[in-house]
Amino acid sequence: MPENIKSSTQESLDIYTIKNHLVFLKDGSCSLVLKTTAINFNLLSEEEQDATIYGYAGLLNSLSFSIQILIRSQRKNISDYINLLDNRIQITPSQKVKEQLLSYRQFVKSLVKENRVLEKKFYVIVSFSAIELGVTKSTFNPMAKTTQKPPFDISYIEEKASMALYPRRDHIIRQFARIGLKASQLTTSELVTLFYTIYNQGSVTQAITPGRSNAS
Repeated sequence: MPENIKSSTQESLDIYTIKNHLVFLKDGSCSLVLKTTAINFNLLSEEEQDATIYGYAGLLNSLSFSIQILIRSQRKNISDYINLLDNRIQITPSQKVKEQLLSYRQFVKSLVKENRVLEKKFYVIVSFSAIELGVTKSTFNPMAKTTQKPPFDISYIEEKASMALYPRRDHIIRQFARIGLKASQLTTSELVTLFYTIYNQGSVTQAITPGRSNAS
């Protein structure tokens, strides 16, 4: 292989760095990620379902900025639960209870194996675009080599992005609370873990849907 050909995983990623609970991209844009709880819609009454739908519609119509909604599906890891059952089986003095626990343990393992039980996690991405930063379309050259560094210093981007992102974050958190969902911002370590599992195929990304914020 010629010496002048060099490649790395980092060069193929859009992420430049993760700092102070924010994700900085190479084009100068910046994002924060919120993790949200979920509602089992099918268990709600008809009135509660209608209220949730209207509440979600109100949330979308209240936005003056774009968001992305990410749903990640991971196969459920039950090893800790199986270990808990094993410990309970060992310390249970009653032979009858022990047999019931053994039967239940086998049932749980077969259920997960046959039905591929998935754990879903929900995220909302709020972004500060490079255009908001002042990087115009004329700056980009489609024929140029992919940039490996933001056009401005990270501290400058963080200062500008924070003024826009934090009010947007607080608004999203309030709106989600109105429909019974709790949202919290991922920390730096949580962001690193999230992207590590995504890029290392630790789980399957089911969907990523851009959200639009045009008020009706």
